[in-house]
Amino acid sequence: MKVQETKGGIKVLVVILILLIILAAALLAIKVVNTQKEKQEKQNQISSEEPNLEPEEPEKIEKQIQIYSGNERPIAVMIDNHTGAWPQAGLNDAYLVYEIIVEGGETRLMPIFKEKDLEKIGPVRSARHYFLDYALENDAIYVHFGQSPQAGTDIKRYSVSDINGLVESESDFWRVKDKYAPHNVVTNTQKIMDLAKEKGYRTISTQSSVLHYVADEVELDSDIPATRITIPYCSWNVVEYRYDEVNKRYIRYSKGEKQKDWETDMDITTKNIIITFAKNSTLEDGEDKDRQTLSNIGTLDGYYITNGKAIRITCEKKSRTEKTIYRDEDGNEIQVNDGNTYIQICPIDAKVVIE
Repeated sequence: MKVQETKGGIKVLVVILILLIILAAALLAIKVVNTQKEKQEKQNQISSEEPNLEPEEPEKIEKQIQIYSGNERPIAVMIDNHTGAWPQAGLNDAYLVYEIIVEGGETRLMPIFKEKDLEKIGPVRSARHYFLDYALENDAIYVHFGQSPQAGTDIKRYSVSDINGLVESESDFWRVKDKYAPHNVVTNTQKIMDLAKEKGYRTISTQSSVLHYVADEVELDSDIPATRITIPYCSWNVVEYRYDEVNKRYIRYSKGEKQKDWETDMDITTKNIIITFAKNSTLEDGEDKDRQTLSNIGTLDGYYITNGKAIRITCEKKSRTEKTIYRDEDGNEIQVNDGNTYIQICPIDAKVVIE
């Protein structure tokens, strides 16, 4: 009887133990569920407090104009273009180069430099008064070696910051031995800036560029192809540009010869070409040397050429000191590719060919 009671008691204890285990498991499960629920509620609360962030777009880096930058005042230098002066030094480093007729059907070049450190520029030649107009509109220090009577008068009249190498020391303007006089005078940018400071000239400029440069590539909407440009200044003095489609630049030729740099032997090239038609005539300066004058004030016709295309433009200059404004046929100022530019101011009746 006791044995049976004992067995019955054990069974009851076992049942109770099983029930306790089941109860404990149930409580644990409930606790786990509640914990997960609390975590989810907290997560939902955090998510609801956070802003709805969308993926950020990559930051756009604004392109900067490269050809015209910095606050150093530009330098304009009169460069000899006689065949005895070839090759010239520094042309590829200029942001602008003007070419204009002088006496006898010859031309001279006036490269304009900004923020450049060049060991050799030249050969340097004498001033002509109408080149002053383009030095002034670029706010440039004007560098030359000698001057015509009219240029000397106008330098004073317009208070031009000029440096005349003819009256400076031979350490600032010197003659090289591999060319013959008068085609062998050279200087450099450091000498020019040092002389400018000695003379009390301003060496800082905040003036904007004459041309409206843009960083994005300009592709002209035009039906005028421009892969070969011929610009005659006279029958024997013809400038030509041939388009290099790979590099999207124009290679310069003059008088039938490809132009090279004196120091590097690299081709002379340009990104942009502007042609301006202006009347030139013989100046009566009392010296009977066939020196020229230029009728460049007013609105003149021309072309803007870049990337194998050309458009017709007007070139408006209101005074000798004001900037030239270049406009398309709709009257809008043209956008110019970020790169160097040759401005060819040629005779008004020049038979220019663009093909």
